[in-house]
Amino acid sequence: MEYRRSMPARDRRLPDAAGPVGQGLSALSRIAPWVWAASLLVVQVLTLRPLGFSGQGLAVTVLMVVNFGFFALRLVPERHVPHRLLLPLLTAGVVAAVAMVAVADTGTSTLFAFFLAAYIGYRLDVRPATVLAVVMSLACGIVLVTRAEAGQHGLSLMAGLSTGALVLAGMSGRSRAQAVEAALEAAESSERAAKAEARALVLTERSRVARDVHDVLAHSLSGINMQLELADALIEAGDPEQARQATAQAQSLVKESLKQAQWTVRALREESLPLVETLTAMLESSGHRQALTVTGAVRELPAQTAHNLVRIAQEALTNATRHAPGGKVTVTLAYGERTTALSILNGPATVPVSAGAGMGSGMGLIGMRERVALMNGTITTGPVASGPHQGWWKVETVIPV
Repeated sequence: MEYRRSMPARDRRLPDAAGPVGQGLSALSRIAPWVWAASLLVVQVLTLRPLGFSGQGLAVTVLMVVNFGFFALRLVPERHVPHRLLLPLLTAGVVAAVAMVAVADTGTSTLFAFFLAAYIGYRLDVRPATVLAVVMSLACGIVLVTRAEAGQHGLSLMAGLSTGALVLAGMSGRSRAQAVEAALEAAESSERAAKAEARALVLTERSRVARDVHDVLAHSLSGINMQLELADALIEAGDPEQARQATAQAQSLVKESLKQAQWTVRALREESLPLVETLTAMLESSGHRQALTVTGAVRELPAQTAHNLVRIAQEALTNATRHAPGGKVTVTLAYGERTTALSILNGPATVPVSAGAGMGSGMGLIGMRERVALMNGTITTGPVASGPHQGWWKVETVIPV
């Protein structure tokens, strides 16, 4: 049987953020047991009779010290009192309190019994606390009745039986302490959950920014670098006309990068993108032989959804340029009743693939999957197995409304 349910809230370290008033109350709660102990000691020394070093006075003195020792248990942090020793110690305290009532001549000898009953109610479970309190009340009542003068037996019996009544106050104090402890634990749990959510939001935002940086910078800079390298090679080969075309294409990519940066800023500000117009502008500037087909009733999508679809299309077009240069590209945007689907198909290359074009970081596909997961959608990639576009590469994203 476990006699202590939980560590009361008064043994927990409260945060300093409670302010001056809270700190003052906390300090008062820490010194209150010491004040009670000092007051009880002074009262007992002044009122207990006889006190001395021989005979009955010696017995009263020894019992006062013993009872004060049991009272001092209140000053010991609860975690320092082993559970298995708690019931035996308090039982011994009951015996000492009853012995004090039996030996001392003054009425204040019952003070230890009152305080002990309250402490029993605070520390023990209901059943053992009730048993000890009843035993102490009956014992004190019997002792006081046997020592009472004629005509005082009823009053003495009531005084003795009342010693255990404070066990109810102790139980009430324990309930309040447990309620405070539960509130503190709930607050700490809520704070931990809020911190975990904040960390998750930060990580999500970092992933989002990383995807946008990859989509804007990696794509644009790699395309510009390819055109500039081509222009340099053409100049060395003595073909200035083609070199100028490559340079013009690099300038076009710079302008496109600025547009992409604007789209990214708008997305980060949660501003909605006109999806059809944005895809059209992207395809016009990509240099592919392509066509955009829109089916269904066009509707405005949430800002983040439209932004993610644009980025997925951009990644698919970049991969088409890298792996199948010169191939035809078709983009289909289908607005259904319950879904929005974006499909990008690219045909086989019509010009030689440059060395190293197949080497990528792999972050593009990862970014597409992350974006689709954020929208609770699905994405499929791979070659078309049949139909007029057999052998083409397909990237299809389906997002629920």
